[in-house]
Amino acid sequence: MQLDLNLLAALDALLEEGSVTGAAARLHVTAPAMSRSLGRIRRTTGDQILVRTGRTMTPTPYAIAVREQVHELLHQVQGVLAPSRELDLAMLERTFTLRWHDSLVALSGPALLAAVRAEAPGVRLRFVAESSLDTPELRRGEVDLEANANSPSAPDIRAESVGATRLVIAVRKGHPLARGGAVTAAQYAAAEHVTVSRRGNLHNAIDDALGTLGLTRRVVATAPTEAAALEFARGSDLLVSVPEATTRSAVADLGLVVLPLPLELPSASVYLSWHQRYDTDHAHTWLRGLARTALTMREAP
Repeated sequence: MQLDLNLLAALDALLEEGSVTGAAARLHVTAPAMSRSLGRIRRTTGDQILVRTGRTMTPTPYAIAVREQVHELLHQVQGVLAPSRELDLAMLERTFTLRWHDSLVALSGPALLAAVRAEAPGVRLRFVAESSLDTPELRRGEVDLEANANSPSAPDIRAESVGATRLVIAVRKGHPLARGGAVTAAQYAAAEHVTVSRRGNLHNAIDDALGTLGLTRRVVATAPTEAAALEFARGSDLLVSVPEATTRSAVADLGLVVLPLPLELPSASVYLSWHQRYDTDHAHTWLRGLARTALTMREAP
């Protein structure tokens, strides 16, 4: 059966108004057009719907029985085809999945959760770990929002820079490099290092910058998270180079010392990413706004 949803609107109007003329005025169509719609409804349902009794029209028993159902169905159809622009946060029930870099979860996750719970207590957040491989969860709708240093190149993925932070060196208290003045590039290269890479890479942009100066450093280990790398530095003379803003709290808690990185490197950017299907999703737009605020970082002086 081929259904015409216009007939549902016509039937609702006919049952509400009880006349062809009234229904036509309600839907802003002519009376002959409404009469034709009534004829089609009668043929489709096999029922007269409205019958004449003197000068008025009376609904049939079938019409009376389905009146509320028709009205509710029309309301549901309108909700699907013309979704409400209003977002009732107090009544919102939804679970969002966020794949953020571990340091960003530690730095900004608590603030985001507090903001969400204050406005929409029915919303839950699922923070999931980053994979060692690039995965298409954003495209598949399995992840709602990403936050990391990657700027996606796929045309259907939106990306917005929400902040940037400089790289610094973290070392244990009492480290030989923490006793003197500013660390030179040569001193930095001569030390042993632990790097952060979820893919296990031993080489990164720092090595490229050192290479332009004719210097090479020795990376003895790589850790999948900044928290793990900082633990390596805490108990040894290893240097770890990390974003200052995202590790500021962790460095202080571990009793580490922060030193300036003696290289000219651009600040590390943080990107918030989502699939374009959520561009007009009001709940997702609301969450992005709160995430943007929570993730906004400023470099320490």
